[in-house]
Amino acid sequence: MPPHPRTVPGLLAARAAADRDRVLFACGGESWTVGDAASIAAGHASALAAAGVGRGDRVALFCSNRPEFMRVVLGCAWLGAIAVPVNVACRGPQLQYYLANSGARLLAIESGLLPELAGVDAPAMALERVWVVDGDGAGAPAGWAPRTAAMPGPGSPAQPAALSPGDTVAILYTSGTTGPSKGVCCPHAQLIAWGEHTARLLGVGREDVLCTTLPLFHVNALNGFFQALVTGATQVVEARFSASAFWETMAARGASVGYLLGAMVPMLLARPASQAERAHRMRIALAPGVPASLHARFRERTGVALLEGYGSTETNFVIAAVPGEGAEGTMGRLRPGFSARVADADDAELPPGEAGELLLRADEPFAFASGYWGMPEKTVEAWRNLWFHTGDRVVRDAEGRFRFVDRLKDAIRRRGENVSSWEVEQVLLSHPSVAAAAVFPVRSELAEDEVMAAIVPEAGATLDPVALVRFCETRMPHFAVPRYVERVDDLPRTENGKVRKVVLRERGVGPATWDREAAGVVVARRR
Repeated sequence: MPPHPRTVPGLLAARAAADRDRVLFACGGESWTVGDAASIAAGHASALAAAGVGRGDRVALFCSNRPEFMRVVLGCAWLGAIAVPVNVACRGPQLQYYLANSGARLLAIESGLLPELAGVDAPAMALERVWVVDGDGAGAPAGWAPRTAAMPGPGSPAQPAALSPGDTVAILYTSGTTGPSKGVCCPHAQLIAWGEHTARLLGVGREDVLCTTLPLFHVNALNGFFQALVTGATQVVEARFSASAFWETMAARGASVGYLLGAMVPMLLARPASQAERAHRMRIALAPGVPASLHARFRERTGVALLEGYGSTETNFVIAAVPGEGAEGTMGRLRPGFSARVADADDAELPPGEAGELLLRADEPFAFASGYWGMPEKTVEAWRNLWFHTGDRVVRDAEGRFRFVDRLKDAIRRRGENVSSWEVEQVLLSHPSVAAAAVFPVRSELAEDEVMAAIVPEAGATLDPVALVRFCETRMPHFAVPRYVERVDDLPRTENGKVRKVVLRERGVGPATWDREAAGVVVARRR
C-alpha cells in the first residue's frame, strides 16, 4: 500500500489507488468497494458542508447498524468534522447529556428513534439540523419538527480536508466513575492504529471476511472497519447478535474472523451442540472478557480460537493472549509498540507479583486518545506523569503475563456495555421515594457484572422495586436498569461521608435482596 499521512482520508485515498475494486464493507444489503468508500466519503462530506457543518464541528449519530452510519462517519472524516456515535439504548437525561456535552450541530437519527427526542430539551441544544437516515422526518416530536428532514444524498465530491494524524475524528463516550460519562477524543491515527494492531493479532489477510454483530457505535465494530481497510479484507456488519442464529449467520456470510464479548460465549455454549457450530470457516474470534475456563471448551466445540486482550476506548490493543503463546488464562503479554507499568498510588513501578494500577503509553504518535472532550481536568488526571491511568488493578508475573485483579474505578461492565454507576444513581435519586442510593456491580452467572442498587427510602415512603424499575426503564439504557434492589437503613460511609462501595460489593446479594429476573419483571430492550 502506498504511504499515507495516517488520516482517514489519506488511508482511503491510498487504498483506493492500490486496490480500488476490492470489496471493503457490506451491511444492510449494500456492498462497497474501496473505491466506493472513498467516493461515499467525498460525496457525504459535500452534503455535510452544504448543511453548514465545517471542520471541527460535531455530528451525532443515533442509529443502529446500517450503511448510513458509516456514510456519515466517513463523510465527517473526509470533511474534518467529528463524528459522535451515541448508544441507541440511551434515553432521556443521558441522551440529552451526550448531545449537549458534545455540542453537536447536526444529528443523524433512525426514524424509529425519533420519539426519544421528546425527552430532550430542544431549545437547550446546539443542534441546528436533524437528518432522518431512513425516512422523511414525519413523527418528529414537537419542538424538533422544524429542524428535521430526510438525510440528503451525496453531493459533488469534495476535496479531502488537510488533516493531521492528531486531529480528532470521533468522540466516543465511556462511562464515568464519580461523574458523568466522558467523551473520548479519538484521533485519526488512533483508529488506524487500532485496525493495524488488531489485524496483526488476529492474523487478518486479504482473503478474510470479518463479520461482526456488535454495534458500530462502539469502538470494537468501528475498529473492524479499519482492520479491513488496512489489510484488504472485507467487513460484514450484521444488525445484532442472536445466540440462536449466530453460527448460521457466520456460515452464510463466509466469516473467517468473528467478534464476541464476554457474555456471548457462555450464551453460545449454553445452547445444545449442533452441526452448525462446525459448518463455517471461522478460525478465530476477538473475545475480550471471556472466562478463561471457557476458551478450551469453546474451541473444542466450534473449532474457533478466542483471542483475549486488553484495550480501552482511550488506548489501543496493548495486551493480548495470543493462542499458542502460553498466556492463556491471563490478559496476555504487552504487545510491541506499547509500554506498561504496574504502579502504586504515586505512580512508582511495582515489582512482579505485586498488584497495582495499570499505566500505559504508546510508542507511536497519536495511537492513544488525546483526552476527554471539554474536561481538561479529567484529561490531566488520567494522563498524569505522561502515562494513561487505566483505573484497573493488575498483577504482572515474572514471565510478563498480566492478570486482572479488580477495578479501581466505580464502573460496571454488563453484557459488553459500560454502565456509569453515577448516572444510574442520579436517576434513582430523582425518584420521590428515594433518599439515598448506591449502585455497584455484583457478579453474574454469565461472567461480567450485574447492576445492584442499595436504596435508602425517604422517611415514611414505601419502596416498590417494580415501580422503581419501571421508573428507571424510561430514563436510562435497558442494560443499566438495576437487576438487584435492596432497601437499607443507611449506606456505609467513610469519615468524610463517602459511600464505601467496597463494603456493599463484598456484601453482595443477600436474603433481603429483590431480584427482578427471579420476580419475572422484564425490562423492555432498547434498540
